[in-house]
Amino acid sequence: MRALVTGATGMLGSHVVERLLAEGTEVRALVREPSRATWLARQNVDLARGDLLDPISLRAAARGCDEVYHAAAVIGAGGDWETFRRGNVHGTRALAEAAGEAGARMVHVSSTAVFGRHRFFPHPTDETCPLPELPAEDAYGRSKQEAERVVLEAHARGTMHGVVVRPPVMYGLRDRQFIPRLGTVLSRSILPLPDAGRARMTLVHGDAVARGMILAARSPQAGGRIYHLTDDFPVTVREMAEWAAEGLETPVRLIPVPGPLARMGFGVLQMGLVVSGRGELARHAPGMLSMLTRDNPFSSARARTELGWNPQLHPREGLPAAVAEWRRRQGDVR
Repeated sequence: MRALVTGATGMLGSHVVERLLAEGTEVRALVREPSRATWLARQNVDLARGDLLDPISLRAAARGCDEVYHAAAVIGAGGDWETFRRGNVHGTRALAEAAGEAGARMVHVSSTAVFGRHRFFPHPTDETCPLPELPAEDAYGRSKQEAERVVLEAHARGTMHGVVVRPPVMYGLRDRQFIPRLGTVLSRSILPLPDAGRARMTLVHGDAVARGMILAARSPQAGGRIYHLTDDFPVTVREMAEWAAEGLETPVRLIPVPGPLARMGFGVLQMGLVVSGRGELARHAPGMLSMLTRDNPFSSARARTELGWNPQLHPREGLPAAVAEWRRRQGDVR
């Protein structure tokens, strides 16, 4: 068995690589610059130089592979639509064509961002919920919607075997998104908790998503299906902050505040980040506030029933470990 992984130098892709290697699968990673993928080389991963916008390199990378795991994506808040479309839509289409030519099963990583702000329903959102039309400024969510259609339509035509998985916010070792933002906020030693932190978060470990991706690739009934890999374990905002602070190894004062006051506090935080030159982090402040104040329920019942998805690592252990690993990489942030 041989598998091609895109985005292998990122957090999720690296967990996919670890899972595949542990079970004896030969792994090939698509990388732009092999010299920057030394961690993969040390794991005896075959490095294929290429780019999602270079169909020739994709065909070469997919040749001889039984499975393709597409974890690479253009991400971020805001941004230019054409940038997101090239990376997330055109890149996915080219990879789907390469997977089809190779006869490989492809698992595409989408996101619950395909629901935009409409994901805040009073009942758990499952795969049968229709996707809303997203506003023009939500370039990322729109690009993920289109990329899903590329994969599912190719599967329906019979040109390739495709599966889509939708994770929510992810965390884990080698995280360059959620954990750095959380660690930066917590390192200020104070965190306002809207409504005392009672809101339930939709947060999943990258290893759990990687396991679900592999199960989806190898399930006979998964072709043409979408799976939410979203609720490995329940965790409240307060629990998330407390457990993450353990990994930071610095006291963090958690202050329960009413919702309106929390919004004011995050507004001040956003302005402070802009002034301090952290504009990219500041753009994520509104999204983080929504995540901290509103239940964001999704159902992973389909993945549990059809794939046998059964995550193992509880956030009580996973969150402190991920924050501690980030702290070591960054140096002492205290």
